[in-house]
Amino acid sequence: MRTQEGKEAKALAIIRRLREQGFEAYLAGGCVRDRLLGAPAKDYDIAADARPDVVRRLFDQTVAVGARFGVIIVVMDGEQFEVATFRADAPYLDGRRPSDVRFGSIEEDARRRDFTINGMYLDPQSERVIDLVGGMSDLRAGKIRTIGRPDERFAEDRLRMIRAIRFAARLSFAIDPATLAAIQAQAHAVKVVSAERIGEELTRILTEGGPAVGMELLRGSGLMGELLPEMLALEHCEQPANFHPEGDVYRHTMLALSMLEPGCAETLAFGVLLHDIAKPRCRALSDNRVTFYGHCEHGAEMAREILRRLRRPRAVEERVAYLVRYHLRLCMAPRMRQATLKRMLVEDGFNNLLELSLLDALASNSYLGYYHFCRRALADLDGQKPRPSRLVTGHDLIAAGLTPGPRLGEILREIEDLQLEGTLTDREQALAYVRQRLAGPQPK
Repeated sequence: MRTQEGKEAKALAIIRRLREQGFEAYLAGGCVRDRLLGAPAKDYDIAADARPDVVRRLFDQTVAVGARFGVIIVVMDGEQFEVATFRADAPYLDGRRPSDVRFGSIEEDARRRDFTINGMYLDPQSERVIDLVGGMSDLRAGKIRTIGRPDERFAEDRLRMIRAIRFAARLSFAIDPATLAAIQAQAHAVKVVSAERIGEELTRILTEGGPAVGMELLRGSGLMGELLPEMLALEHCEQPANFHPEGDVYRHTMLALSMLEPGCAETLAFGVLLHDIAKPRCRALSDNRVTFYGHCEHGAEMAREILRRLRRPRAVEERVAYLVRYHLRLCMAPRMRQATLKRMLVEDGFNNLLELSLLDALASNSYLGYYHFCRRALADLDGQKPRPSRLVTGHDLIAAGLTPGPRLGEILREIEDLQLEGTLTDREQALAYVRQRLAGPQPK
């Protein structure tokens, strides 16, 4: 909270500086919406009638990220604040950005924004809200509505269709019928937006709150078929009722998503979304029994493909593929060798895997025995060194007469397994085990 207050104080200092020079300046957009909702603002944007060149002269550290469009980043104590000049946009020719801008009045600036709840301004000195587009009324009604004609707003910037879904999901608002109809009519055109921008918006839908609602809105609007067509195949993919009394794979996935906490890790969110993505591909009937053999492995590859398509970071792709591939492995934990169990517990990403397994279970038959088993095993590891230093090395094995090759690695792993299980506790015992192994029958 103190950090939030500090950021707001810096934004207000920028506004004071602009006003001292005779300019109009206000908080604008999302931070005003969040303030009225009593929620912490993520960013503080400022709108003013000062031109970009003037803003650059007034502040010591600035970045001209969008000077052509009237946007200057002012940097204060390492934090960035967007200062945008009141403007009117020229026609959007590519469905992404205006072809040009004309600096104008606050009224023109309000009309060119996306949604009414994002089109308000706040005078921080008087606490007066400047609402020229009906944002307060829609905020009270819990409604997402475009400023002006929705078909025109979405034709200007197709990403606004996905943003409408995100705001509705995160705020638990309804989308105005005319706005939703325009999304449905233009959903096919969303692919003109860059994959990076689409991927970022989908990530925010999954992590900012209401991810299951967001996915349902994507499906109902027609956007899911354009952006995540693999998800549609989960509908009507029936599962055995004894394990999945909740219904088909789509319903199971939505139930799991609904339990994600706002602010959760992107990797966990995509892991939940995609953990059963290959079930339709792998579904089969064997002796009148439904099976999904291989869906974890195939799902990991599908997850990689989807995340690459969305241009998510490589580290996210790797972690999500790990989660999808191994999301059923915890079921085997009570029957694992101690060495295998300990290796799993200390894997990078295991905490994400544990969370995914919990949500997967709660969204199906709610059996949590293996989850609690792993939690207890983790607690037992607390304070221990889970991967102790090796008792012997490859050099020791070569010195003992073993030729470099696959067998050398096998013996090292055997020794580590016995060490993790407590059978071998010191170097002398390990070397004695090596001598015993080398004296035994040799593989052909």
